[in-house]
Amino acid sequence: MSLTEQYRNVRKLTERICSPLHTEDYVVQPVGDVSPPKWHLGHTTWFFETLILKPHLTGYTEFDSNFNYVFNSYYESLGARVIRTQRGNLSRPTVNDVYRYRAHVDQAMEQLLAAPLSEAVRTLVVLGCNHEEQHQELLWTDIKYILGHNPLFPAYDTALPAREPAGRPGWINVEGGLCEIGYAGNGFCYDNELGRHQVYLQPFKIAASLVSNEEYLAFVQQGGYRQFEHWYAEGWDWVKNNAIAAPLYWYHIEGSWYTYTLQGLQPLALQEPVTHISFYEAAAYAAWKGSRLPTEFEWEAAAPQLQWGRRWEWTESAYLPYPGFQRVAGAVGEYNGKFMVNQKVLRGASAFTSPGHSRPTYRNFFHPHLRWQLTGIRLAV
Repeated sequence: MSLTEQYRNVRKLTERICSPLHTEDYVVQPVGDVSPPKWHLGHTTWFFETLILKPHLTGYTEFDSNFNYVFNSYYESLGARVIRTQRGNLSRPTVNDVYRYRAHVDQAMEQLLAAPLSEAVRTLVVLGCNHEEQHQELLWTDIKYILGHNPLFPAYDTALPAREPAGRPGWINVEGGLCEIGYAGNGFCYDNELGRHQVYLQPFKIAASLVSNEEYLAFVQQGGYRQFEHWYAEGWDWVKNNAIAAPLYWYHIEGSWYTYTLQGLQPLALQEPVTHISFYEAAAYAAWKGSRLPTEFEWEAAAPQLQWGRRWEWTESAYLPYPGFQRVAGAVGEYNGKFMVNQKVLRGASAFTSPGHSRPTYRNFFHPHLRWQLTGIRLAV
């Protein structure tokens, strides 16, 4: 696939994800961690305009000088920005304005891509495509949060997906020893995957399947959220302070369990992998089962034997740099390195991950209380 085709496919998919939305859906921001769909559409476009077109396309005309303030996310080196929790107040620019912005930038990118590119610019375009693919997954989960917190529980799409069980039962034995960790190859990866190095692992077992809704329901019904002994102290505080009693989107209605899906409120599918789980819940469930979560290094060593890709899988590992990690200069250097504190690593991918945007060395990361992503549990012993 050419770089031009990659760019076009990525940009079209973003708009296809948003196509079932009504205008009012584009602006809602129920909580600070969720961004309005309109903002994602603008921010991913701003990335190409700011980091690629403005410095590298001669004669490029900026669409709107205010958009750097509106659509910058966290890049301190690129100027002031609307704070994250205020993105839902942006009734202007309108949805139509944002789509016009995308068309303007796409036209200029076509012009840029039609000419010979330096390796540096080509690398930035590939990064921009992968950046937008990250936001495609965020779009799915942010849209689900927006609609799932509407009191009417509206459906994003009424067509029900095929039901898939959590996986085969049993355990996989991993011998341990010295294992090579980190990305090795010539394709794209993020800087936090680099610094391939050896890690010594003790022999361990890892579950062949993800924890299912039925298995997690037993934890709920047997008082797991009321038994402090399974929880990290910080997790137990989180449970009490937020009155947590079940995974996100679970509802107990007239004696039966339901969950909000993109198809609306549905009976809980017991054989599907549990999802929308915080690290605190994942760790507590593992303790309740007499198990633990794998480290990210154990997960990567076992990955060739696992069926993964349906849920982001919490690990016990803190998000830290690999040996020799260095931030590059400029805005690109703000992409990953400055977040390496107080977060946990998730491995794998999810049903919302864009095609081609997953690999065994991919290091996702979130704060331990967050659960609006498609996160799940795989046990280890």
